Formats: sequence, C-alpha cells, structure tokens
Amino acid sequence: MAEVFDVTLNKSDTPLGLADFRDAFSQYDAVLPTVTDRLSAAAFDLAKPRTRILANYGVGFSHIDTARAVQHDMIVTNTPDVLSECTADLAMTLLLMVARRAGEGERELRARQWLGWRPTHMIGTKVSGATLGIVGFGRIGQAMAARAHFGFGMKILVQNRSAVAPETLARCNATQVTALDDLLPQCDFVSLHCPGGVANRHLINGRRLGLMRPDAFLINTARGEVVDEYALAQALWFKTIGGAGLDVYEREPLISPELIGADNLVLLPHLGSATAETREAMGFRVIANLEDFFNGHAPRDRVA
Repeated sequence: MAEVFDVTLNKSDTPLGLADFRDAFSQYDAVLPTVTDRLSAAAFDLAKPRTRILANYGVGFSHIDTARAVQHDMIVTNTPDVLSECTADLAMTLLLMVARRAGEGERELRARQWLGWRPTHMIGTKVSGATLGIVGFGRIGQAMAARAHFGFGMKILVQNRSAVAPETLARCNATQVTALDDLLPQCDFVSLHCPGGVANRHLINGRRLGLMRPDAFLINTARGEVVDEYALAQALWFKTIGGAGLDVYEREPLISPELIGADNLVLLPHLGSATAETREAMGFRVIANLEDFFNGHAPRDRVA
C-alpha cells in the first residue's frame, strides 16, 4: 500500500478511540478501520471531514454507522469473498468441537485428570447425518453447507431474509424454511451466518433458544450481537440446549464470566478469518478498493 499511497500505520495494533477517528477524518483522504474499531455516530461528529472513503478490513461492517458516513459523502467498502472458506472452516471446527466435547477433553488432559479409556467417558453427539440449520445463506453460509453436506452427509435447512435460488439450494440438497421460528425446532445444529447490526441484534434470544431441541447446538461465527449472551448462558447452565460454539461476542474482547464457566461451550478468540492466506487476501482487497476509488472508478466492494 505504501508503494501507491502516503500511508500512516497504526503500529500499536489496538483499536482507535472516538477522538482518534475524528482526528483521522480531518487529516486523511482514506481511513481503513477493522471490526474492532467502533465508528458510532459520535465518531462522525465533525463539520467537514477530509476523508472520502472508509475501506473496511473485513466483510462485516455493522461497527460502522454507515448512515452518518454517507451524510458526510464518505463511501464505505468491505472485503467479501476472500474469507468465506476459512470462516466456514472455523464454523465447522466449532461444530465438531462442541459435539464431540473436544474442549472438555483437552482441559481434562491438561489438568492431568484423565483416568484412561472407559465406555461411558465423555460421550458426545454424532455429527454425520444430523440436521444443520443455517441462518443466513450468503457466501459463508453456502460454504458451511458444502462442508456439512458433502463432508458429513448432513441434512441442510436454510433460513434467509430473501428467497434463495433453487439451483443454489440444490447444490447441497438444501431446503429453505421461511421463518426462523420454524427452523429452530427441526435442527440438531444451528449455525449463524447472518449480518450483524441493529436489525439482527439478539436475533437469537431467550424465546428462540427455547425453540431449539434440548440436545441441539448453536454455532456463531457471524457477529456477537446476533446472540443474547445472557439468555445463552442461562440455556447452557440449565441445559435447555446441548451446547454452543462461539467465535464472536457482544462486547469483544470482554467475555461474561457465566459463559466462561460453562463446560458445554467452546470459545475461540474471533479466529474466523485468521489464516495467513485470508488475512493477506483481505488486505489486497482493501488496496483494490482504494485503487478503484482514487482512479475514478466505482469500488468493487462498495456497501454504502
């Protein structure tokens, strides 16, 4: 990027605050936030910013108040496509870990508490042939469906805000269910791949957790705000669902003690896109959007 633009780097690798962003908006033509940078309406509280494009490093952009950005004539872009495969890989990892109690098993071994093989020790749940409900059937949801269907022979049910093309469903022999409330009771596993933001805040709440089977599992690699963590903690402790696997959280990097103490929960530190290949591809996608914009073309990944 430094070969093409005059670049100032955040070498501390920590999120910027509101004052930092207001200062950046007054100094730079382009600002490149990440998912941990919270650009609320207050961040845009200045009269005439210099910034013309927010080239977000990541596919999700619910951390950016896009309406306020547009009011200041800022364009917002993201980095789709390039992280779909690795995020789906991680969702499948969480599903397998929580079903087969892999986190519990490792903790037992590291604590030197394993007594050896025995017939009833740490019995988990069979994944092959089970029913997987996918909430949000975009690129990542479809990649998850392919892994589950072709790798594990899972039956795929889909809930999406719009109708999915029949040929897209047919690739994994998937069935679309109109309402989320109708999907949840049918599934052994539910994997979230929907957008975050106000519209989907606490989409999975106490009432909907109550619709899940008592032996079903919830997987979230979408956005933390999609799940009501207090309601999830209750469901885990009272075992009204079988378990959960989370890679994202409502108040990252803060994790509630109730979640940390739940044995039937697998926790990962937002690793969905964390492979060298994907993180580099995301960076090059940011550069491509910047080059498009400053060369007078429409950025390929404009979202606002």
